[in-house]
Amino acid sequence: MKLRLATIKLAVAVLSIASFNSAKAQDMHFSQFNGAPMILNPALTGNFNGQYRVTGIYRNQWSSVTTPYVTFGASVDAQLFRDVAIADYLGGGLAIYNDRSGDGNLANLTALASLAYHKFLGANENVSLSVGLQGGYTQKSIDLSRLYWQDEFYNGGFQPGTTGEQINPKVKYLTANAGVSLGHRLGEKFAYQLGVAGHNLNQPRESFEKKENNEVGLGMRINAQLGAEILAGQRVALRPAVMYQTQSAASELIAGLELGYVVGDPEIRSVATSVFLGGWTRMGDATIITGGLEFEGVRLGLAYDYNTSGLKVASKGNGGFEITLRYVKPNALDFARKIIFPCARF
Repeated sequence: MKLRLATIKLAVAVLSIASFNSAKAQDMHFSQFNGAPMILNPALTGNFNGQYRVTGIYRNQWSSVTTPYVTFGASVDAQLFRDVAIADYLGGGLAIYNDRSGDGNLANLTALASLAYHKFLGANENVSLSVGLQGGYTQKSIDLSRLYWQDEFYNGGFQPGTTGEQINPKVKYLTANAGVSLGHRLGEKFAYQLGVAGHNLNQPRESFEKKENNEVGLGMRINAQLGAEILAGQRVALRPAVMYQTQSAASELIAGLELGYVVGDPEIRSVATSVFLGGWTRMGDATIITGGLEFEGVRLGLAYDYNTSGLKVASKGNGGFEITLRYVKPNALDFARKIIFPCARF
């Protein structure tokens, strides 16, 4: 019995070490990537139709397999120094997110500040070019008392205090991000937006090991987004989108389509009451269903991931649940025009 117990603990130790090493090298992700615009791309700071925007997002995943991975994010941004006589403007905002994952309670608390400049081009100012810069502070920690290490098991017994003594329970660092985004409105019924962003550009050191080493810092995360809004009649909108990102050896591709239906006054579409339903896929990992409603500047979105990867045997298909809440304070002009300028609605 003692030998069997030691074997089980050793297996747990190996899994803990593996998850610890992989988790520390990657950033978090959301299925509703449009629900965390400043985390997705700094150029999206202030990129919306309205006076200011407040967002919140919550994600809970893998509860059927292990200790749930829980992520929360919030942001506020606004259009700064906006002049009704000049289309160009500066956007500024703050964002914060917290992530807790795994049996070792690996925690990530990050605060970000962003600035983005939005330049309008074309004869009718139907093209917008946005450039954003972002700086942040990150604190990561791990609860060593909840982890087991391979060299703590000897001759069928448990001897705590070996590998764990070489680990710092907390690391802190600064990070720098940047992004660009191009929006284009082609008539009253079609607009699209393309963006590219780079995160962790300074590749900060985040090793938990006490000893000096030559380890390369946190890998840069590069992502690209493409989304569009197509008005199919007065009440129906199609919003296809795709997002790809890569970091170190990990990559992610999400693609899908959201269908929106206006149940309120279609002449004031940006603040009218509407409902939406979407279907998405995260390649090689999950099928995602989204849905929700919009009313008077508020957007409430729900998402559920059905796991399709090799982990589905253990997870029984259960992936993650996600909820987003966004409020945009409308401009007076929103009541007079259907699509004011191309912005991140996808």
